[in-house]
Amino acid sequence: MTRSLTYPLTRLGLGLRLLRQVPRWRRATDAAMAQRYVGAVSIPVVEQTEEEAQGLRLRKRGQFLARQERWQDLGAEIRRHDSARRATPGGSALADLLAYGARADVVRPIEAALADPGLMAAHAPRAGLSALEGVLAEHADDYGVALVVAHAHIDIGWAWRGQGWRTEVPDRHRQAFQRHFDRAGEILDRFDAFGLDSPALAAARCALLPASPEPQSRVADDYEDLIDLDPGNPRHMRGLGNHLLPRWFGDYDQLELEARRSAARTGDIWGAGAYTWVHLDALTVDPGAFLRLDVPFFVDGMRDILTRRPDEHVANLWAAFCAVTLAQPRYDAAPIAPAVRQVRSALDWILRDHLTEVHPLVWGIAARPGQASGTREDMARLGRDFALARIARHFDRDLRRGMRVVWDSTGPHLERAEG
Repeated sequence: MTRSLTYPLTRLGLGLRLLRQVPRWRRATDAAMAQRYVGAVSIPVVEQTEEEAQGLRLRKRGQFLARQERWQDLGAEIRRHDSARRATPGGSALADLLAYGARADVVRPIEAALADPGLMAAHAPRAGLSALEGVLAEHADDYGVALVVAHAHIDIGWAWRGQGWRTEVPDRHRQAFQRHFDRAGEILDRFDAFGLDSPALAAARCALLPASPEPQSRVADDYEDLIDLDPGNPRHMRGLGNHLLPRWFGDYDQLELEARRSAARTGDIWGAGAYTWVHLDALTVDPGAFLRLDVPFFVDGMRDILTRRPDEHVANLWAAFCAVTLAQPRYDAAPIAPAVRQVRSALDWILRDHLTEVHPLVWGIAARPGQASGTREDMARLGRDFALARIARHFDRDLRRGMRVVWDSTGPHLERAEG
């Protein structure tokens, strides 16, 4: 459902409160922009996008089939979606969403118990995981069912480990993490991703890298296998870039090399886009990745992506990256500032040539990358506020001349404001 909104420019509430992560002058600019140009920007805002709707539907479907113990049907649906490479506009594989829903009733209680300091780890429920292992024994040759159980072990392994540095993780928790990842590896070893033509199996193999004894020697090859199996899905390339950061299993030089290699292998699909996809998440979490970035190549890749994938989710993703993510103070450091400014300037042609509606949750995630705090509604409200304030700021010169910026299906148009 979409609706054309102007009111958020008068109700920046949560968004302005959370702008504390932005320099004071930028917060003031956003607030002043909102107050000065009430009613001057009109763009459709999609309250629930196709990305969210598909994700919710597939997760519920997986949960339903698991609760009904229709494991044969579940395995067949996972394999069918996997074989067809079906994904949401944002690249979430439908097979993965089904598998996530199917394991949710088992994984969530364990995650909750391990995340609550008031609960003893020994009290984390185990019956559900044992039941999943029983299901796997009954469907030993079904890799769709195997993916559900393997990912349950991976999820629970991360719940034991937590997100802290390795030195901060208690030995007992680290051992549990390794034990669950080892079990997931045993399950996946039964199946050959290439023989079964399965991107989902290859992606699960990449998910095991954090527990691998020598991930640095495997990361490029494992992701190359995955990308070759499913080159049209950008999530795989984004995962590769993130795992090639120094904080994981690579360095900036290797990131640059693998981005170029990915672009060379997928040029018929993405043009230069693979280079850009590989860098997206890396740049989002580590500004230092700008030090080796080929900015003209990166921007060319943005243009190829938006030309070859003319989807509003993708347009919102890149607009939010330029307008919100790259506006954070950590991107102001002198060594990278010129490169950041060049990439950020792409916002103009993205707004004018590609964006026709706002997807609030995409902007909310861009405003708080890597932070899962807050409800979906809070994050969407934050994103809506950021999107409209930043769009108003971008068209400041036109708005000062007494114009309104109004979007239709072809993009923004200027109209003389009444009164």
